[in-house]
Amino acid sequence: MLSVLSYGRLVARAVLGGLSQTDGRDYSLITASYGFGKDFRKGILKKGMCYGDDACFIARHRTADVLGVADGVGGWRDYGVDPSQFSATLMRTCERLVKEGRFTPSHPVGILTSGYYELLQNKVPLLGSSTACIVVLDRRSHQLHTCNLGDSGFLVVRGGEVVHRSDEQQHYFNTPFQLSIAPPGTEGVVLSDSPEAADNSSFDVQLGDIILTATDGLFDNMPDYMILQELKKLKTSNYDSVLQTAQSIAKQAHDLAYDPNYMSPFAQFACDNGLNVRGEETFTYSDLEGI
Repeated sequence: MLSVLSYGRLVARAVLGGLSQTDGRDYSLITASYGFGKDFRKGILKKGMCYGDDACFIARHRTADVLGVADGVGGWRDYGVDPSQFSATLMRTCERLVKEGRFTPSHPVGILTSGYYELLQNKVPLLGSSTACIVVLDRRSHQLHTCNLGDSGFLVVRGGEVVHRSDEQQHYFNTPFQLSIAPPGTEGVVLSDSPEAADNSSFDVQLGDIILTATDGLFDNMPDYMILQELKKLKTSNYDSVLQTAQSIAKQAHDLAYDPNYMSPFAQFACDNGLNVRGEETFTYSDLEGI
């Protein structure tokens, strides 16, 4: 998701979004979303905000704008489980909690924790795993509060430079931290992390800041300098411009993922771990400006 910080507007995913001002003190996000699933249907959403196995949400409450992304673990498909069901249900649950006001802006991991434990108690059987990243803009304090579990994540760009970013969490190569619901009797076999293991951060934001939230499909395929080149093309923070930039970034990441001659960040990391692979797809973006 791509977002721009400004006075009084919300746009978010490729998701793309930005900060605006609602009055003399409040900030809000302009955010737009775009992505590709592994079925190659660009910009095609399943039910809800879903691209392939990835899911996201954009929610707003009285005091905060909240963005979330999650990446369903594809390995479940080998066992007849649709990986998108877990990530989509997790994001829908988190979105509902925000809209109901059942969260504290300074504690985004609380949203993730409550959402995950609702899934565990769900009467409808649900299996799967997912990474997750939640970003909360506290409109009054002008602070961004984040939690990230696994290898989805966010960037905050100011003046053409990355000023804040999430830390990737991996158990070992290509095995990110993840929330899971396993079949009965296999709880000790299936990898599952606690939501409390998520990395948390809080920092001040400024008007004009760009907040990009994405799954590893973006970060595995595009290094920072490529992302920054695309973001420099964003000249205004209206929704159409934010969406166009989100689309451009998502398309470039998708094309690079299937270029057999491109040494992606993921491919380089694989080589560093003794593997020979090329390429690796979905994301969100946000931008902060005065109006």
